[in-house]
Amino acid sequence: MRIAFDARMEAAERADWWRALTDALPDDDWVDVLVEGGTSARWREADVAVVANPQPGRLAGCTRLRLVQSLWAGVDRLLADATLPADVPIARMVDPAMSRAMAETATWAVLSLHRRAFDYAAQQRRTAWSPLPQKRADEVSVLVLGLGEMGRTTALQLARLGYAVSGWSARPQVVDGVACASGWAALAGALGGADVVVNLLPLTADTRGLFDRTRLAQMRPGASLVNLARGGHVVEADLLAALNAGRLARAVLDVFETEPLPPTHVFWFHPQVTVWPHAAAQTDLRSAATVVAGNVEALRRGATPAHLVDRGRGY
Repeated sequence: MRIAFDARMEAAERADWWRALTDALPDDDWVDVLVEGGTSARWREADVAVVANPQPGRLAGCTRLRLVQSLWAGVDRLLADATLPADVPIARMVDPAMSRAMAETATWAVLSLHRRAFDYAAQQRRTAWSPLPQKRADEVSVLVLGLGEMGRTTALQLARLGYAVSGWSARPQVVDGVACASGWAALAGALGGADVVVNLLPLTADTRGLFDRTRLAQMRPGASLVNLARGGHVVEADLLAALNAGRLARAVLDVFETEPLPPTHVFWFHPQVTVWPHAAAQTDLRSAATVVAGNVEALRRGATPAHLVDRGRGY
């Protein structure tokens, strides 16, 4: 089994990945680390390509591929490459460690909104001492959009903390202890019932630009948006208008249409926006290498690799 590895990373990080993959893979496999912009005959002969946002066209000459394994949970950028071999299955990264990390970040955002941490930070900058009203957790309604592995983990963790958690997904899902709705007709009602909306949806043709003027107007007045999925979900000008008009209280944003976020972008300076640098749930090389090794072993046995992408749905 020949495995090629391509990730646009610093040299030290690539080396860490190389060690993690070779430790996790059986001894008779080899890993070819392809430096961005480089070429390799071994790369073109690979059975498995392990990739993290490869350059468009990188996989076009790989005629022996049996699997493309993404190191990212989202595969929208990978699927946007028109040269991607049409008959090669793609597996996305579904890693329990990454799901827990995403749930931790979402929980931090919800707790910070609930317990007024952003308001107190602003008061500290003004040297203002002014205790604010405090709600109980069960008085705060949180809607989780997207009930895949990350969404389910997040919804369950928030529910354990006592929040009034609901979930929405395009297709019906069941999460113990969480009121779940599905289908586009139910989305407006779900948005209107939440104090905090946490977006963990995949980016597809159906969800691109989801948070436009119309959808933002369906949210409860004074609600907050936490976007940890993809920047393409949000029409930034419409979100800015909703914040400036006072319809929404705050936006916590980890992802943006253009990344890195340009230094002159208004979100950096807006008092109701919190900016993170696409760091809500980074791939953990230790656990992710084990996930990759499991899919390689499945191929070796003639079994179906886990978490294959449905190209028609986009995830």
